[in-house]
Amino acid sequence: MSNPAAAQPIQDTLKSASRIALVRWLPNLLLPIIGVLVFLLFWQIAAGSINTSLGKFPGPTQVATQFVGLVKEHQREQLKAEAFYQRQEQRNADKLAKNPEAEVSIRPYTGKPTFFKQILTSLYTVMTGFVIASLLAIPLGIVCGLSKPIYNAINPLIQIFKPVSPLAWLPLVTMVVSAVYTSTDPLFAKSFVTSAVTVALCCLWPTVINTTVGVANLDKDLQNVSRVLSLSPMRHVRRIVLPAAIPMIFTGLRLSLATGWMVLIAAEMLAQNPGLGKFIWDEFQNGSSNSLGRIMVAVVVIGLIGFVLDRLMLMLQRRVSWDKNADLR
Repeated sequence: MSNPAAAQPIQDTLKSASRIALVRWLPNLLLPIIGVLVFLLFWQIAAGSINTSLGKFPGPTQVATQFVGLVKEHQREQLKAEAFYQRQEQRNADKLAKNPEAEVSIRPYTGKPTFFKQILTSLYTVMTGFVIASLLAIPLGIVCGLSKPIYNAINPLIQIFKPVSPLAWLPLVTMVVSAVYTSTDPLFAKSFVTSAVTVALCCLWPTVINTTVGVANLDKDLQNVSRVLSLSPMRHVRRIVLPAAIPMIFTGLRLSLATGWMVLIAAEMLAQNPGLGKFIWDEFQNGSSNSLGRIMVAVVVIGLIGFVLDRLMLMLQRRVSWDKNADLR
């Protein structure tokens, strides 16, 4: 038989631990919710007092309505695409029934890209530019961190090009891409290449700088270990330098990805590459009564995606780094 008197201290301990956990996590849960609710209330009140040439500035309720409308628009477009392919398949089946040797083909659906397809296009573009920049920036940062002369030679270029706005790069990139990328059957659209290269140029510098700092500040004890083990330069980098510098490298990668996501919107607007930037520009040019609400939907989605991308990078950092207490802020 169980002893109720002996079980009581255990129950009291569990209740006490539950109360402590609740007191610890409740502020972390409630305060962000309160902050968001206060912001939404302020937004709704302020929006009601702002008149524009297209009507009232959209508040949260109008933005939510426009988001629902964009979802329905996407669903309608999906149904049109399915019907388009079904008709082609039926025609091809009829043609093959009459002549089994007839040549048939499926033409791609060329309807207007929906809001959610443009989100995917933007993500694809920014990740392309980010990966290109990372493949260049991490090795360059390692070399600069290991060699003081190389760092002194390259640092002036970094400091000159680091503050250059993407709006300054875009016309130059557009002209270079138009001159160099002249294939008659291009694999990628020129507007996509222009946007991706512009993003890559602006993503380079945070990763280069942080990687250089992480490598240059390598602990002296680790350097001595490498000398004692007589590691080759490549093994030294792989076994000693990279593990020690990973926290700083990921700091640079997170900054670069955030920079690239911001740069992308302006690049898509000016390069007219399909994506969220072009969606915003098209709605602005459209000038309908729903345009402001749709633009605000895009603004909120851009912010949420940027937040999610940063969290994903942080999770990846915790997975590959020895520093399991990476900053969550």
